[in-house]
Amino acid sequence: MPGSSPSGRGAGWVAAQFALMAVILALGAAPPRWPGWVQLLGVPLVLAGAAAAVWAGRMLGSSLTPFPRPLPGGELVETGPYRFVRHPIYGGGVLFFLGYGLWASVPATAGVVALAALWWLKAGVEERYLTAQFAGYDGYRRRVRRRLLPFLF
Repeated sequence: MPGSSPSGRGAGWVAAQFALMAVILALGAAPPRWPGWVQLLGVPLVLAGAAAAVWAGRMLGSSLTPFPRPLPGGELVETGPYRFVRHPIYGGGVLFFLGYGLWASVPATAGVVALAALWWLKAGVEERYLTAQFAGYDGYRRRVRRRLLPFLF
């Protein structure tokens, strides 16, 4: 598990996710590339992932933070994309980078597996903090069964 910042917010998780994102983007230049029809599948995934992440970020408003520990005074959001999954920004990020990988190269696509695993683990840490900060989080977690992507995981 990546280390946390001196303030205990989880800076190690943030550094790890941005490092993996940079690796995936760099791997986009590495061969081999997917066939043209597979590359075309990546475009709608990039758009859908970006839209989902932006929508989720806007719903969080001033509660948005890259760290797993929620902001003091933050609010628990259960509307918008949070009705379908508990961590839609991460889910949108998975779709975005999967789409990028399909568009760019096979190695970039493979890197998405590591990023998705990191976000899955980070979401678990985040959920412990959310449970401690918000009395209603356990009920929300029971109602919204999926962590990152509807119908999948």
